Amino acid sequence: MLVLKENLEKRSATIAIVGMGYVGIPLLLRYSKLGYKTIGVDVDDAKVTQLNEGSSPIGHIPSSKIKSVLSKHSFFTSEFNKISDADAIILCVPTPLTKNRSPDMSYISDCMEMLMPHLRKGQVLSLESTTYPGTTEEYCVIPISGIRKYEIGKDFFVVYSPEREDPGNMSYTTSTIPKVVAGHTERCLEIGIALYGNAIEKLVPVSSLRTAEMTKLLENIHRSVNIGLVNEMKIVADKMQIDIYEVIRAAATKPFGFIPYYPGPGLGGHCIPVDPFYLTWKAKEFGLQTKFIEIAGEVNSAMPSWVVGKITGALNSIKKSVNTSRILILGVAYKKNVGDVRESPAIEIINELLELGAHISFCDSNVKNITTDTGQVLSSKALLSEAISSSDLVCIATAHDDVDYQALLNSGVLIVDTRGVYSSNHTNVIKA
Repeated sequence: MLVLKENLEKRSATIAIVGMGYVGIPLLLRYSKLGYKTIGVDVDDAKVTQLNEGSSPIGHIPSSKIKSVLSKHSFFTSEFNKISDADAIILCVPTPLTKNRSPDMSYISDCMEMLMPHLRKGQVLSLESTTYPGTTEEYCVIPISGIRKYEIGKDFFVVYSPEREDPGNMSYTTSTIPKVVAGHTERCLEIGIALYGNAIEKLVPVSSLRTAEMTKLLENIHRSVNIGLVNEMKIVADKMQIDIYEVIRAAATKPFGFIPYYPGPGLGGHCIPVDPFYLTWKAKEFGLQTKFIEIAGEVNSAMPSWVVGKITGALNSIKKSVNTSRILILGVAYKKNVGDVRESPAIEIINELLELGAHISFCDSNVKNITTDTGQVLSSKALLSEAISSSDLVCIATAHDDVDYQALLNSGVLIVDTRGVYSSNHTNVIKA
């Protein structure tokens, strides 16, 4: 333990990060910048090749940063036997839901199965994936102590420290976001603090793995429930012909007791639409029903269809049918200024409109192509001005900062605004 802790604190340790995505790559860049040797591990051979060539697979992370890592004795691989060379292993793998909204633990279980033969005494393993309380013990502690016969806290160390990445957020970086850390034992926690102490400005140690796992879920449930509330309020305000964004701006002037949340066309990304249902699933084991989570999920899941209804009404107002209308979706990523389309409500809006017979195109500088439910591949329009001029209606589904919204407004095209881009009333703008 003392050798491992000393190597971590002196930055002479080798850090292996499994999962080269929106969480894993920024973390690897951070450790490399601090002087640690790093190994980026991913099962996707094409992605590994791309990274080893110095090219970034993520739009908001420049390739220059990947190249800088390669020049510092770091490399990327799909060979899990390289794990034995590492002092610390950090797992940043996905935790999606199945079609039945139960946890899909295959990424963690498959990863642990590939790791197991290459673990050795004196290492620390940290899980960062968002998951239900009990996961780290079930998928990491029990297999390592049972199969490898390592005594956790003496021969080997297990940590849970949930990721808090917010892609596209320029105000916070990997190093400046406070990080929750828990260990299976007191010694594991001590090693976890040594692992993250240099890389993160502020650590938040908690008493147990399950506490840390529940903390991450609460963070995302808090957002999901409040977004669900404001989405429901949006529908009520719309029926009453009240601008919900003006209401939120006015309410936000209260200096206490109110946190502004903003409505949209639905929830997207790898966290908020998914993670709350991990707790819903786990709570059923205890005979409990998570009513707030489920109601918020129902409201948020219904928002894309509500937007399609607003689009239909907008077209009817100019005596056009959705069927055969030319509709431009402006922004298809799940949030602004990123290229991630996972769980994006814009994709669901597109699929529903296609079912109704609409002719769909999209424009998003961060996303090159999308695939619809029918297998149709759509490519982003290169020139927004041409796309606007050939459209009957433009739906702002994601409000990227690089769009000239004033020019869009001045074009006179019918606009359905799902993001509150236009604060004033305009004759060609329908707020949704």
